[in-house]
Amino acid sequence: MANCDDQLPPVPGPDAGDFFERLLAFKPDPATGKPDPANVKAFEERHPESVEVLKVITAEPRGSGFGNTTFYGLNTFRFTNAAGKTTSVRWILKPMQPFVAADAAPRDKNYLFDELITQIHQQALRWRLIVIVGEPGDPTNDPSIGWPAEREQVDVGMLTLDRVEAEEFSPATDINFDPLTLPAGMAPSDDPVLSARSALYARSFARRAGETKQPSAITPADVKKEE
Repeated sequence: MANCDDQLPPVPGPDAGDFFERLLAFKPDPATGKPDPANVKAFEERHPESVEVLKVITAEPRGSGFGNTTFYGLNTFRFTNAAGKTTSVRWILKPMQPFVAADAAPRDKNYLFDELITQIHQQALRWRLIVIVGEPGDPTNDPSIGWPAEREQVDVGMLTLDRVEAEEFSPATDINFDPLTLPAGMAPSDDPVLSARSALYARSFARRAGETKQPSAITPADVKKEE
């Protein structure tokens, strides 16, 4: 998503069970390559809240690439300061690159990565890390519910991407991106999706570790383009 309201609901369901049920409902039929309309309708009737969230998400303009897209944190965390005060927070990454709407015409399947590589070879890409400060009563256990737009926002830093490398030379495949591995002063909220993500990512990491590595879709030659 890009150029959206800061409090836009980040996910179309409140928990991992809802998300899994949605995956099954929208699974493409091998005969048609598209989801079964009956399964989709049944899911939407059981989960009208997901339908409403998706309407909001799909109504927003999409950025033309990763570089001008706003990235929304999926969950709520708790920050505790030196005095012992705990505050619920969410965060977003706002691009410093100007927003450009995505083209309607289909493009090569790797165009997002190709464009990102080209841009970083030309100049570093930057995003501001914005922490949204929650208030008592703001929902912390349902990532499909956005917080009020007037919540305080604090600019706490900058993410800079200034170089790229192919997967063959990157440690990313061998990292478990566990959302519950947190530094001192940070803790998970009561959001049930956090524990589900932690368990699933651990399982994914274990399976990757036991598999023969496949060639990366983005090769060293791709990374050197436009240098």
